[in-house]
Amino acid sequence: MHTINCNGRLIDLSKPRVMGIVNVTPDSFYDGGKLKTDVDLLQQVSKMLSDGATFIDIGGYSSRPDGTDVSIEEELSRVIPMIDLLKKEFKDLNLSIDSFRGSVMKKAIEHGANIVNDISAAMLDDTVLETVAQHQVPYIMMHMRGTPQTMKSLTNYANLLQEVNYYFSERIAAARVAGINDIIIDPGYGFSKTASQNFELLKQQELLLAHNVPLLAGVSRKSMIYKTLNTTAAHALNGTSALHMVCLQNGASILRVHDVKEAMEVIALQSMLNSN
Repeated sequence: MHTINCNGRLIDLSKPRVMGIVNVTPDSFYDGGKLKTDVDLLQQVSKMLSDGATFIDIGGYSSRPDGTDVSIEEELSRVIPMIDLLKKEFKDLNLSIDSFRGSVMKKAIEHGANIVNDISAAMLDDTVLETVAQHQVPYIMMHMRGTPQTMKSLTNYANLLQEVNYYFSERIAAARVAGINDIIIDPGYGFSKTASQNFELLKQQELLLAHNVPLLAGVSRKSMIYKTLNTTAAHALNGTSALHMVCLQNGASILRVHDVKEAMEVIALQSMLNSN
């Protein structure tokens, strides 16, 4: 049974949990620029929490393919005021900072974030592991090659599953050596993978459980769904729910989503399915 420690609170992941996505970026692929005011942000997070989210993931750097690189100062100016606002309003909030920069993580944790979500598994900033270990927060590490700007061209694998597994073995070992206790892995759907590779990985996702750490799946409204269905991110909720069931059946402990209520419904149905 997996539990993670968020600021002294143990969260049991033996029943799947939902992480609500809050982007404070103007160019995110689905909800970029939607949150215009503090009221918008508070309303969105309040709704996610009342719909059943255990975690809120806040990001100020769009990691979509070909996303614009932004400076550390710009990223901080986007996320820190939002973290302050959310922690003031929701005292016991489990708040994740979605960043691959150690200095952003450090500042976010000092302001109240208690989880780190790193798309690069500390491959893009060598201060990350030390920062996370120092603050003893749970660490989500994702599989990606290159950077958000280059990853689309880095999709050649001799054996996808083998290489993803090797990557996690190596990154988990590095995190353990640094002194990080709570590690969660994210297969990185949509990152340096083609659509068919994403589906291949999803089909065999259970093999990643061999690392004996919880698994987070992030497929919500991604192009693997909407391009397959010949639609848009805005119309990809039904497809997202369908794949959320597959993520859960193949071992995901956390679903990272835009639509919390619908994800919680999938979890409830999967729970009923498994109890019979």
